[in-house]
Amino acid sequence: MTLETVLLAVGPGDADRSTKLAETVVEVAKPADATVVLGHVFTDSEYDEVLSQLEFDTELEGVDPDEVATRHSTIRELRDVLDEHEIEYETRGAVGDHGPTIVELATEEDADRVVVGGRRRSPTGKAVFGSTAQEVLLSAPCPVTFVRNDEDDEA
Repeated sequence: MTLETVLLAVGPGDADRSTKLAETVVEVAKPADATVVLGHVFTDSEYDEVLSQLEFDTELEGVDPDEVATRHSTIRELRDVLDEHEIEYETRGAVGDHGPTIVELATEEDADRVVVGGRRRSPTGKAVFGSTAQEVLLSAPCPVTFVRNDEDDEA
């Protein structure tokens, strides 16, 4: 299978693991010369909060989620790493429930791989990755790379 498009799906909770996500997507995309789609998914309430934080004029009709994603700090950090490694990318923003919306983005972008992040779970929670990661792992139209945040191990 040829790797042409890699979707790196992030949300508001991924700021603390953006470095690890960036390293992983470089490892996956660079050898294949694949294009990375930086997909930032917001729930309705997260989107409203980000519009306010980034001082978008919400009186304007139809603020474009792609533009909101482009201005988000996590996406800017990821773009810096991709630029440094000369990896082509595009940015997509989407509003909806995280899991299904990531799967939808992967399908729309015809992704060959999806990269998502998650956090370490309690012993009870280890059996289940988490609702977003689980939804993506089970429903994505392509292989999924799950990047666990091990920062919690050091706490």
